[in-house]
Amino acid sequence: MIRVLIVEDSPTVCLLLKSILDSDPDITVIDTASSGEEGLRKTLALNPDLVTMDVHMPGIDGFETTRRIMAQTPKPIIIVTGSIDPREVKLSFHALEAGALAVVEKPSGPGSPKFQHDAKELIKAVKLMADVKVVGQRLSSRPQRPVAVSIRPKPVGQIDLIAIGASTGGPAALFTVLNGLPLNFPVPLLIVQHISLGFDVGLAEWLSSTTRHGVTLARDGQLLAAGQVLIAPQGTHLGVNGTKRVLLDARTDAIGSFRPSVTYLFESVARVYGSRAVGVILTGMGMDGAAGLPAFHEAGGYIIAQDEASSVVYGMPRTAVATGVVDQVLPLNRIASTLSVLLQMENNP
Repeated sequence: MIRVLIVEDSPTVCLLLKSILDSDPDITVIDTASSGEEGLRKTLALNPDLVTMDVHMPGIDGFETTRRIMAQTPKPIIIVTGSIDPREVKLSFHALEAGALAVVEKPSGPGSPKFQHDAKELIKAVKLMADVKVVGQRLSSRPQRPVAVSIRPKPVGQIDLIAIGASTGGPAALFTVLNGLPLNFPVPLLIVQHISLGFDVGLAEWLSSTTRHGVTLARDGQLLAAGQVLIAPQGTHLGVNGTKRVLLDARTDAIGSFRPSVTYLFESVARVYGSRAVGVILTGMGMDGAAGLPAFHEAGGYIIAQDEASSVVYGMPRTAVATGVVDQVLPLNRIASTLSVLLQMENNP
């Protein structure tokens, strides 16, 4: 049984979350709190398995409450927010710096056609995150120290592009990777991150403000350039065309229920860049991306997957490794260093 504490200042939303979570036989809501201070006290007193956290509350907000919980009694924390205002979404992502595991959309009410879907997504997130082992530490905004990396050299060609796919736990993983890359890395970097509709702008702004790189949503027809970090807009596949420009595709169906899809990105990059690309699969639930790896491998691209120990959810990396074409399986804190070494090896022989 997963014991959950809900921290939410709206009585209506609190009742909604409680009814959804209590509807699952594997979850029980042990208590609720209407402020950050109360949430901290009850976390210390009740020792829940997981905490759902609102962002805007009277007194200390969700970010500060998360920071204090992680400092005093680390717990899996999910930020549940109902606003898609980019500024408020960015604040939600800042809670990841304090140790929260994920940011999810607040479910719509029972009268909404989205209710059943939203309820299932919340329950799924709680079950996934309750099993994550957390420690009392925050993401560091300081650049990572270089890590010595020994890798099998790519046999041919230079690297002209990096493509990254992520899902559950991805925002924090992307933070770590981007924060470890040098400012002057010499290639564009394309990202597909599964995230709730309306949260993509906030994700880009948060990554821009917390890493040393400018991160933006990709625009159709945009010319790719060194050092760019582009994220797929929600509801649109991200790819590249033969003139090395961004290709956004809102017409092609979802792949495995995802649009944008990591598989779409990898297949597109393989067609255009071939052996001059690196693909990275980060933490995430499901199998997206794996179906695109054989084409990536056959074209000569280099493939890296995050390891199980450092993944919040070892779903996408696991299915990637199972394809048999992954070149390296690495802990999260070595991926940026490995990318840097690959770029130095290939672009500065």
